[in-house]
Amino acid sequence: MSRRLIRTMSAWEKLTTARLSERPNVQFYIKNIFDNFIELHGDRGYGDDKAVIGGIASISGMAVTVVGIAKGQSTKENIERNFGMPHPEGYRKALRLMKQAEKFKRPIICFIDTPGAFCGVGAEERGQGHAIATNLVEMMGLKVPIISIVIGEGGSGGALALGVADKVWMLEHAIYSILSPEGFATILWKDSSRAKEAAGVMKITAQDLLDFNIIDDIIREPFGGAHKNPEIVARNLKRNLVSEINNLLTKSVEELLEERYKKFRNM
Repeated sequence: MSRRLIRTMSAWEKLTTARLSERPNVQFYIKNIFDNFIELHGDRGYGDDKAVIGGIASISGMAVTVVGIAKGQSTKENIERNFGMPHPEGYRKALRLMKQAEKFKRPIICFIDTPGAFCGVGAEERGQGHAIATNLVEMMGLKVPIISIVIGEGGSGGALALGVADKVWMLEHAIYSILSPEGFATILWKDSSRAKEAAGVMKITAQDLLDFNIIDDIIREPFGGAHKNPEIVARNLKRNLVSEINNLLTKSVEELLEERYKKFRNM
């Protein structure tokens, strides 16, 4: 597959690539980008959501906090991770770790890969909407650099709950949308079979979102997708992360917060 063919891939083709089970997940990137990762568990209120992985690590000698939404690569692991659909306690765990990062002045790196937040009865009873909304408000004011990367699917508020950042990046074949094309087609046209058409209408690709200034950069993938050579993608991400963290650390807290606020207000 040539670079020209990659540029002409349809939104639906990119979506199917983003959903591939063999695509590298957050567990892979944590292992291959960071050193000395220590996972931390629980929201200190209800329980530990395995759809969200978070903890402390280092990258090129810098201490950072890493939070990511995790999918599995087998049926068993996907069931354990709830297919990458967090419960409210997952978002509360993420926020707890981000507030801890602020206290100890650690940059925050978020990895997003979810079809959306879990919408089961229990999740709603435990305050799913409130948990997501709280993350949006709190992340806007965190006094440390935040970088968020959409590595696969970025679905709805479930993705945005980790997406309020100074820099938002997407992998080349990742998607970021208000809901799935299947859901969009069902709501708008009452016909889920038009999902392929909906994907094109929704402007969900990294290229579309860069054009709209919703994201800040696109991380290239190998021909065929990140799963063809995940080590190269991890190396590229690590290089970009180190450079951008160093850049963000040169800004005062006031500059950081003002630029983050303007970034989202401009949308």
